[in-house]
Amino acid sequence: MSLSRSPSPQPGGGWASPGLSSPFGEGSGTTTPRTGYRIHDGSSVSWESAKAKTEGVNGYPSFSTHNNGFFNRHYRKISSSLPRFNIGADKSYAEKEKLGRGRWSVRGGSRLARLRSMVRQANRKTKIRFLIGLGIFMLFLIYQMTPIRYWWRRSKALGGGKKFVIILAANQGGGVMEWKGPREWAIERDSIRNKKKYANRWGYDLEIVDMSTKKRYAHEWRESWEKVDTVRNCLRKYPDAEWFWWMDLNTFIMEPSYSLQSHIFNNLGTNTYRDINEYNPLNITHPFPSEHLDAEARSAVGDGKVSSINLVIPQDCSGFNLGSFFIRRSQWTDRLLDVWWDPVGYEQKHMEWEHKEQDALEFLYINQPWIRPHTAFIPQRKINSFPVGACSENGNDTRIHYNEKDRDFVVNMAGCEWGRDCWGEMYNFRELSYYLNRSLWERFKEDLVAVIWFKLTGQKVKL
Repeated sequence: MSLSRSPSPQPGGGWASPGLSSPFGEGSGTTTPRTGYRIHDGSSVSWESAKAKTEGVNGYPSFSTHNNGFFNRHYRKISSSLPRFNIGADKSYAEKEKLGRGRWSVRGGSRLARLRSMVRQANRKTKIRFLIGLGIFMLFLIYQMTPIRYWWRRSKALGGGKKFVIILAANQGGGVMEWKGPREWAIERDSIRNKKKYANRWGYDLEIVDMSTKKRYAHEWRESWEKVDTVRNCLRKYPDAEWFWWMDLNTFIMEPSYSLQSHIFNNLGTNTYRDINEYNPLNITHPFPSEHLDAEARSAVGDGKVSSINLVIPQDCSGFNLGSFFIRRSQWTDRLLDVWWDPVGYEQKHMEWEHKEQDALEFLYINQPWIRPHTAFIPQRKINSFPVGACSENGNDTRIHYNEKDRDFVVNMAGCEWGRDCWGEMYNFRELSYYLNRSLWERFKEDLVAVIWFKLTGQKVKL
């Protein structure tokens, strides 16, 4: 008997021929197709429902990974990054047996093409973040490598560097009192270079005063009194400046990363003291004992206001030290400079004043009550540390002598011309300053690369 219909492989379903039984189960002899089928749990599912499920119409459960697998999501990126078979200029597969066979190249061609492909594949957020980062990096380079940094720090509204002037006395041995040798010239070059770098870094003005041009004082033996007259000239030359910092030639700025604002003037009240009794090597009676004076003049701290401070000086083991001091533009300052420079007082007392203008200021502070309320003292190591050889009668004094661990701001080789080696001290402190202020790259070269090279070869190398 010929069979016009074939049995279905599904048990109990599909087509059946009359008079035949299905080998897959007991047939029912049905001559028409069933509208459904049974799944394993015995429930009936229609053909339309099965078809819809196959085509994804009804969606997928939340745990389904349909088209969400790792390789499905990243197929295009993975395939574009894989190497491809290079068959030469002729892209036809008919030429695959030629010399081009076996050469692999990155898909997309050159590195530039790969970069373009990466940019195209990046999403919008990534591109925006990259552009913002690139913009910040470019602004940093512009700030560091152009004069914008100098003018930014010099601006009154931003850095405030225009308010400060550094006054440096140069060519001190060029007058009638002595001649200068090679060591003195070397000291002057190092000192001037040090102050120029510091002033350019923070936007300050630098006034280098050539003391050899002050010969008009020589006839009255007043060659080291130019400080007072020089400060007065700078007040006229820099009308926008507020504070003037006098520095002797034998000084060296050890920490150029300290700005005057952050180191001193942002907290001038806490960095200075008005009552000289806190450190009083001259044993000056303070406050002034006269009863006829007002309360401010008889107070140990004046009016106590920071705005009233017009003179900031350090003290060493023997009293006031004017190797590094600050003076502020004010009417009080004009009055002080006039009295300080008074030729009458000079003629009467210059034989008693061994340290010249320094002793003159001490005399005025002791005898003139109007000077004390506007004078403040600063710890010496804040702006004027001494090397061990200076003020060494009582050994090392932690209030006076330089301390490398504390990273003191300025060192002053005071009195080095009297039995000490000025050039040797200047050279040692210069090299120490360079060592303490090395960049990360310089530390890597000198502390790691140079040390490894020395251990391998036994030779010292300067990178």
